[in-house]
Amino acid sequence: MEYHNGACCIGAVYIAIFCCCPIWDPPAPSPLVPPSPVAFLCFCSMYDASHHGYYLVQAMRLGVEEINNSSRLLPNVTLGYEIYDTCSPSSNMYATLSVLSQGGGESCCGARQLAVAANYTHSLPKVVGVIGPDTSENAFTTASLLGVFCMPEVSYEASSKMLSNKRTFPSFLRTIPSDQLQVDAMVRLLKTFGWTWVAVVGSDNNYGLQGLQMLHEAAPQEGICFAYQGVIPASSAEVARMIVDVVASAANVVTIFANKRSALLFLREVTRQNVTGKVWLGTEDWSLATEIWKIPGVQGIGTVLGVTIHQARLSGMKAFEAAFAASEEAGAHPEHGGDAGSCRNCKERCGQRFSRFHKLPDRQEPSPYDTQGAFSVYSAVYVMAHALHRLLGCQTGVCRKGTVYPWQLLKEVKRVNFSLNHRQIYFDTNGDPLVGYDLVLWTWAGQEWNYTVVGSFDRNPDRLSMHKDRLLWHTEDNQVPDSVCSKECGTGEQKVQQGMHQCCFHCVGCSPGTFLNRSDPYTCQKCQKDQWAPDRSEACFDRTVVFMLWDDPISVALLAANTLLLLLVAGTTGVFVRNRHTPVVKSAGGWMCFAMLGALACAGLSLYCFFGAPGHFACLLRLSVYSTCLTGCLSCMAARSVQIVIVFKMAARAPGLYGAWRKYHGSGLLIGAITGLQGTMVLTSLTISPPAPYKNYEAFEELILLECSQGNTVIPVFWMIFNGLLGVACFTISYAGKDLPNSYNEAKCITFSNLIYFVSFITYATAVSIYKGKYLAAIHIATLLCTLAGIFGGYFAPKAYVILFHPHLNTNQHFQMSIQSYTKRVNAAG
Repeated sequence: MEYHNGACCIGAVYIAIFCCCPIWDPPAPSPLVPPSPVAFLCFCSMYDASHHGYYLVQAMRLGVEEINNSSRLLPNVTLGYEIYDTCSPSSNMYATLSVLSQGGGESCCGARQLAVAANYTHSLPKVVGVIGPDTSENAFTTASLLGVFCMPEVSYEASSKMLSNKRTFPSFLRTIPSDQLQVDAMVRLLKTFGWTWVAVVGSDNNYGLQGLQMLHEAAPQEGICFAYQGVIPASSAEVARMIVDVVASAANVVTIFANKRSALLFLREVTRQNVTGKVWLGTEDWSLATEIWKIPGVQGIGTVLGVTIHQARLSGMKAFEAAFAASEEAGAHPEHGGDAGSCRNCKERCGQRFSRFHKLPDRQEPSPYDTQGAFSVYSAVYVMAHALHRLLGCQTGVCRKGTVYPWQLLKEVKRVNFSLNHRQIYFDTNGDPLVGYDLVLWTWAGQEWNYTVVGSFDRNPDRLSMHKDRLLWHTEDNQVPDSVCSKECGTGEQKVQQGMHQCCFHCVGCSPGTFLNRSDPYTCQKCQKDQWAPDRSEACFDRTVVFMLWDDPISVALLAANTLLLLLVAGTTGVFVRNRHTPVVKSAGGWMCFAMLGALACAGLSLYCFFGAPGHFACLLRLSVYSTCLTGCLSCMAARSVQIVIVFKMAARAPGLYGAWRKYHGSGLLIGAITGLQGTMVLTSLTISPPAPYKNYEAFEELILLECSQGNTVIPVFWMIFNGLLGVACFTISYAGKDLPNSYNEAKCITFSNLIYFVSFITYATAVSIYKGKYLAAIHIATLLCTLAGIFGGYFAPKAYVILFHPHLNTNQHFQMSIQSYTKRVNAAG
């Protein structure tokens, strides 16, 4: 078959193939013939013949031949096609308008007069579908025009993300993934190996510029920074300066998002400058390109990883090409194809430029890049055939005859879903195939190049799989190379950015009460109020709510001690009631003994309010009752001390003082005044700001103290100060009567009781300053209990002991003898 600029009509249904594959030799310019104003397509091939383009044409022809020679898809329909060489923008525009035309004359050498219908619904152009072109730049032109007519277009190598916009390009589909997916795969690969400090360069075309833009948008979201980014210039001198800047950036990974031509220029200069020890990450356009790995010395630049479309081979391609070559050698093809009459003067004007494409250089084995693109073309042909199969109702074994409009075919193209060479072919809503990528590693055996598939990136869902055992790095110990600006921080250390890149930082540990959330490594976040965190933490922990549980071992011990004290107080009260007329009870204060015992009992009962979760009632009672009762007890001791001192120390000096003391009930007045003053302060405090249960978050980092608020904290302080001063007064007065008769010597008992009171609170104050734990409340309760126990043990226990175990000492005679001895001693001293 002859390939030419016109149509090759072999059936009833036509498709157009746009292919940038120069297959004619350009004519030598003639100085005698002036340039024609018509853009003759036979002049468009200005570059060397393309092996890659040739191989794609053969893959397309293979698909058409298979479909036409089989009754499975289009049993009574022959698929025809036209092939256009889109080697320049003008030829690409010509090809697009040509397939849309419905007739018109044709000038020599393919200069066709085009006519496009205005009624797009019933427009019947020459073809019903288009395959190609191979570049995104050309695809923007074709997709814009063909979309107006709803003519399906399936490209095999145009990968721009913008072509997925169905509002702009409604009829565009493709058998190669969008560059957006390639960017996602590359970013996922960088993240997998922890490469966050990367240099990235791109080609100066839509492919490279848009790739750089998408990388710039996607990489920072994964914590990847660009140490250097730039566009590969056309000048070798400028490329040399660019490589110097790339090396100076200290990035050990370089991403080259470029086409073959720019990647070849860049890597040649990399090799010339002897840049080694880096990882080079390539895109599908050059990762398997023969021109790149044939660069002399390229095997020494480091590790080359590439992204390629999932490989799928055409099993019958080799036999088909061999048969075609044999037929061409035998001269089976005419020198012209198509309608010779329509271009009867072409040979005279164009000469050999219109010949077969046997002028290609010696054919060679297809490269992996060729086979990758060949399957994309092959599958695009089958997409059209499957869509026609559905549209023409060929499921019954016979395709219906009738008019086929492009927009009808477009609907079916969007819905195709079939298996081809063990790969499922179908499109998403954007017209993109649900196909992923292979990740390949360049390998060398001496000067022999090869590649190994080391991973894959699959869609639906998106996931990256790596076979790390297949990776061979350029490092001496075959370890993954580092490419970071700053080493990762330790556990619980936030990153403090340095400079403009978030990948450059120094590390600062999170303070207590804050934690480092891995979703935001640049900020230590504060824990919630009911949580805590130690220094350099990556999580917060729930605080322990602390209060005196009834069943806690320490609580049980304190409850047992308090209950025992209350039993002793109750027992002593019974003993004192039974012996209330005896000298011991009278010398202890008589009725004041029972007031003191009652106050001790009330204070002891108030300690039960300190256990369990505090409630409003317990908060109101516990400290207020305890302070008031302690004041009452101390005031009785103070009154008794004053009374004894008056009797024994001041009776001789002021004989009327004791009489007045007894006449006006001095003891009662003193006790009432002191206790009343304390009670007034307590009631005032409870009225102004009553205590209530609350959670104390400030005392400890790890604990929440469930306790009672003191409301206005000034007045409760006065309670403690008042009792403290009262204790000091008791101690002072009782100390003044230390030399009284032994039977009436209450001073020693009162002094000892107050001494225990002071020691208890000094011990508590010391414990609070050095201990921070959940048993602080227990220490407080123990302090209060020790105070009560000290008063009981120092004042009442000795008297109860005499009453119970030495009744002979509890007689009037014994007390009279004690007084007489004291009187003689005083007189002797006087």
